[in-house]
Amino acid sequence: MPNVQITVAVARVLREFLSEPTTGRYGYDLMQATSFPSGKLYPILARLVAAGWLVREREEVDPMKVGRPVRLYYRLTPSGAEAARYELAAMREQVSLPARRFGVLRPEGGFA
Repeated sequence: MPNVQITVAVARVLREFLSEPTTGRYGYDLMQATSFPSGKLYPILARLVAAGWLVREREEVDPMKVGRPVRLYYRLTPSGAEAARYELAAMREQVSLPARRFGVLRPEGGFA
């Protein structure tokens, strides 16, 4: 499975998927959940699909009957869910490292 660079934005998207790992999510739903505009969200979704972490499925409905455009749903793959859990746990661990390892941050920047 290709590597995915886990930024804070990617982590937020993955966290949304992991909140309900078997549920398909569509773009507008994810935009509301993450507060990301489409120009930020869709490139992240495309990278996760290309890496095999997500699958994209087209909704099978008649737009005239449902009164809206057809949606594209994104869902975690089993290997994507496993990779996402691992990467988010690693990120959490890095953030919670003891301050003594890095020194104490000063308000004006830098380390003490």
